[in-house]
Amino acid sequence: MVTRTASHAGSWYSDHGPTLSKQLDGWLNQVDSTIEGIGNIPQPGARAIIAPHAGYAYSGPAAAWAYKSLDLSKAKRIFLLGPSHHFYLSCCALSQCAQYATPLGPLALDTTLIATLHATSQFTKMSPSTDEDEHSLEMHLPYIYKLLSRSFPSPDLFPPLVPILVGATSPSAERTYGALLAPYLADPSSIFVISSDFCHWGSRFSYTYYLPSSSVAPADGYAIRSSKSKNPAPTDPPIYESIARLDRLSMEAIESGSHDRLVQNLKETGNTVCGRHPIGILMAAMEALRDEGKVGEGQGRCRFVKYERSGDVKEVGESSVSYASAFAIIG
Repeated sequence: MVTRTASHAGSWYSDHGPTLSKQLDGWLNQVDSTIEGIGNIPQPGARAIIAPHAGYAYSGPAAAWAYKSLDLSKAKRIFLLGPSHHFYLSCCALSQCAQYATPLGPLALDTTLIATLHATSQFTKMSPSTDEDEHSLEMHLPYIYKLLSRSFPSPDLFPPLVPILVGATSPSAERTYGALLAPYLADPSSIFVISSDFCHWGSRFSYTYYLPSSSVAPADGYAIRSSKSKNPAPTDPPIYESIARLDRLSMEAIESGSHDRLVQNLKETGNTVCGRHPIGILMAAMEALRDEGKVGEGQGRCRFVKYERSGDVKEVGESSVSYASAFAIIG
């Protein structure tokens, strides 16, 4: 049995099981059970979430809002989609492992379903090194284990994982994958976890796009010159408020349910939403289900419940990463 090691434990998050468990419980318990404008969480049928994947010191509290919103009452399998940061892909890749290790305990993979997906010829396979190098999937494993331990009496009864590493897919490819995964999304026993951070702002990310208060359209902004310039940092609005506006525009596009609108938003602003391709696949799948009348009125769209940044950028030489959590009800 091939096991993927918890390669980022001890650096990105604690490798000590009891400490990690206490941290996760603390963040989850900090999330109110009632959210204004939404009501009690989790909402019945909230089977898809978007959550961040940075080090837990940065994104752990924000991720708790997504996981607290997740309805696992009928779960029999968990699809986990994350972007590929280190290995170039133009398609999607599947794991060759049988289980994923975490400091809390192992999580089994649904090797039968993974083989079924691979047989479609739409997926390649991750090498073990690619699997272990990637953090976008691993950072969700402790949260998944924690939520399952709260919902199932024994680890032997935990639903298995279907990890999918998503490459730099085109919009048409995202619609293809969305259509392929839509039947699984329609299944009330399927859970979908989408891994994504939002705006990566700063010269170290090669992204310094700025929207002045006077701008009307998202494309009205401009890239701020490097901190070596003698020009002072803009203040109308402060840079961090411009970043928040860029993220709000992307989140509004996601909440609209229109895959095309998200593609257009990212084209206009270049917002560095690293999980834009996994999000695009989820949106395409939900759009397919809505078109087929397989989700209820008002369902099949994401709702954001938390937004944070690693810091408030005021000077051009500074940087930040944004974290957002959302859920979607899929009937």
